Amino acid sequence: MSCRFCSREWIFGEVGLILSIVGTVLYINWISWFTILRGKEMALSPISPAYAGWKSSPLPLYLDIYLFNWTNSHQFTNHSIKPRFQELGPYRFRDIPDKVDIKFHPKNNSVTFRKMSLYYFDAEGSNGSLSDIITTVNMVAWAAVHKKRDSGFFQMLGLKTALDLSNEKLTVTKTVDEMLFSGYKDPMVDLNNFLKTFSMGEESISYDRVGYFYMRNGSSVFNGLLNMHTGGDDPRKMGKIHTWDAKNHSGFYQSNCGMVNGSLGEFFPPNLKEGDSIDLYIPNMCRTVPLDYTETVEVHGVRGLKFSGGRRSVDNGTMYPETKCFCVDGKCERAGVMNMGPCQYGTTAFMSYPHFYEADPYYLEQIEGLKPVKEKHEFFMTLEPNAGVPLDVGGGFQANVLIEPIPGMGIYDKVPRIFLPIMWCEQRVRVTPEIASEIKLVPQIIYWGQCFGGALLFVGIVMFLWHPFHAIANQFKPKDQRKPKTKNTDEPNHQLRIESVPFVAKNGNGQIIAKPQKLSLLGQSKDEAKR
Repeated sequence: MSCRFCSREWIFGEVGLILSIVGTVLYINWISWFTILRGKEMALSPISPAYAGWKSSPLPLYLDIYLFNWTNSHQFTNHSIKPRFQELGPYRFRDIPDKVDIKFHPKNNSVTFRKMSLYYFDAEGSNGSLSDIITTVNMVAWAAVHKKRDSGFFQMLGLKTALDLSNEKLTVTKTVDEMLFSGYKDPMVDLNNFLKTFSMGEESISYDRVGYFYMRNGSSVFNGLLNMHTGGDDPRKMGKIHTWDAKNHSGFYQSNCGMVNGSLGEFFPPNLKEGDSIDLYIPNMCRTVPLDYTETVEVHGVRGLKFSGGRRSVDNGTMYPETKCFCVDGKCERAGVMNMGPCQYGTTAFMSYPHFYEADPYYLEQIEGLKPVKEKHEFFMTLEPNAGVPLDVGGGFQANVLIEPIPGMGIYDKVPRIFLPIMWCEQRVRVTPEIASEIKLVPQIIYWGQCFGGALLFVGIVMFLWHPFHAIANQFKPKDQRKPKTKNTDEPNHQLRIESVPFVAKNGNGQIIAKPQKLSLLGQSKDEAKR
């Protein structure tokens, strides 16, 4: 018994159909399958390939610090003269980061740790020395006055007396070294520490010197206790913060603005696309900063998506209603600054982009000496979209202080309400060509995997349609050029059968007559035979 589906044409078409299905499934699902396979291999653990680079950066890191020198502070109470600032720096420091107190939690696929950094001054890479002199806002005096501004008469009188006895001024003039890491002695701090012995001082002040980075060099306590997803259960979670100091809501801002979420900067979700946004959680700012896609670039031959901080990141509900929850005590400042008061002991500290980049013109109109430039002051991260790893990072944030008049407080009695720049920092990191070549393997594997799936699909379609196409094409050829049909062994085997034999005879008149022979094919019906 013959098999109709066992012919060469049928087998050729069946193989083509199978290849088409396999190629389609592979092409559609290859990225997801590869992401899962790579995620299992790269999931953070003490033995994973990503662990060493996560614990301590393989790239040299530098922290550039710029300070604003207030050149006409003596004219501050003259409201017709704008405060004028001169940018000094950068003062470059070699940053050697590390992660300590590491503890993995397999049950929920997370890891707990603290961040620590060691800073070393890089004189060669700096534009200035640590002995440079700078004049800036007296943060100690202003913080004390602002904190007690709503206190009773006797407390305000006592504070005014303390300011007078300490000879506190609107500004302080110190060396760069004193303002940054070494710190300087301040009589108000000494007085507070003395009063604490009688349970009368401010308990939140636990230091003996004043400096922007005082006690931070080599310390692991300032960033808090961080808990991050390892990606063991889902590669898309790898690098996302889970809790900060055992909380998933900071409590410093209302609603979603206080949620602890986003990446900590080392890993981002894989398979990013143009038009996506990423979230970066910054512990020092107690908040998440969103970065939006701006353009596609190349870094050492690797395609990357650039995500930048725009106006949405520094808005307070003016342009984006969802950011209104960053307003503090119902007060919403113009777009461009972020209120750090709840995160910084109730001070009037505000963060912005350097030189008030992307901020409301109001801030630049108050002062002189600042000029925002996108190429210098934009905050951005360029990521390889398939792996979600940084290729190039640049920009930073600027610290500002809001000064307001406090009636009856001497040096602050006649000051204007104004935002004054203090300093800004940036950290630029760019992968080396060697690391870029390793990262490039990820998009290459994805590309060739999809190419293989597409090739299977193409070959399968060609094989599946080959015989039907040729059969149809054969019908349009002239009859003398048509390819004869292949004999089908399943059809009946017709044989010629002679039903009568012709003979010759004479009739009665002597004429010769012939009877025609009758032919038929075996297996042919009677109706077919008649035709």
